[in-house]
Amino acid sequence: MNVSVPLVAILGAVVWLAWRYMGLRAWHVVVCLLFGFFLAATSAAPQIRRLVTVLVQSLSQH
Repeated sequence: MNVSVPLVAILGAVVWLAWRYMGLRAWHVVVCLLFGFFLAATSAAPQIRRLVTVLVQSLSQH
């Protein structure tokens, strides 16, 4: 999936905006990062990657 770096940058910006303007605490960010890290190590990771790929491709066609 060649959109992973831009997607990570967009998600990082969303987290930063949530932290800055929506009252997201630092420990919330840490929990989200750990959740993503451990989720990537599960057997669900390939299905999630496929779903994200399909969504990005469908959005980029319009």
